[in-house]
Amino acid sequence: MSPEGASGILLVLSSPTGGGKTTIARRLVARDGAIRFSVSHTTRSPRPGEREGEDYHFVSPEAFRTMVERGEFLEWAEVHGHRYGTHRRERPAAASEGKDLILDIDVQGGLQVRKAERDALLVFILPPSLQVLLERLAKREGEPGFDLAGRLETAVKELEMAGSYDYNIVNEDLGKAVDQVQCILDSARMCSMRLSKQAQALRGEIVQWLRSRDVHRQ
Repeated sequence: MSPEGASGILLVLSSPTGGGKTTIARRLVARDGAIRFSVSHTTRSPRPGEREGEDYHFVSPEAFRTMVERGEFLEWAEVHGHRYGTHRRERPAAASEGKDLILDIDVQGGLQVRKAERDALLVFILPPSLQVLLERLAKREGEPGFDLAGRLETAVKELEMAGSYDYNIVNEDLGKAVDQVQCILDSARMCSMRLSKQAQALRGEIVQWLRSRDVHRQ
C-alpha cells in the first residue's frame, strides 16, 4: 500500500503487439493486492471474452472524440486504426484505495504520460525474437482488419523508443517477466523520496516520546 500522503506509483507497461504487456499487467494485479489495473477507453470492438468495464470501456468514435475535446484523457493515441485513452480519473481512483496504478498502453501513450506525470515509472516489454513475435501475432490473424505487415511496421517504430523507458524487460519466460516487473515496482515502493514522509512522521513520534520522558524525569 502507498505511504500516507502519496498519490501511489504510476506504472506504465508498453510493448509492440504480441509483447505480452497485458498478460503481465493482469498477472501482477492478480497477485499484488496493492495494484489497481487502469481500464482504458477504446473505439474498437470487444474481442471474444472481453468484458465492458473490466478489459476496456468500449465507446463509439463520436463519444471518444467528445472526451478528447473535454480534456478527459491523461493520454490517448490511435493504434492500428482504433483509438485508446486513459481517463484522468484513474489515478485519483487508485490513490483513494491506497493503491498503485498500472497502465497497459502503447508507446505513444506511455510517452504522453511521462510528459504529464514526471514521476511515472515506464517499463518496455520486449518479445525475445522475431520468430516468437510472429508466433504470437499468428494467434490474432482471425481478428477483423488484422494486418501483419502493418503491425510489424508499427513495432519497428515502437522499438525505436524502447530506450526512452526506464526499464526494458525481455518477455521470453512469462513468470520471470512478471517477477522482474514486480521487483521494479517493489524497489520503487522503497524509494527514499516516497518514504521520506513516513520517515519524518516516525522521527516526530520518537522526538515526542523522548520529550515526554524528559518531562516525567523532572
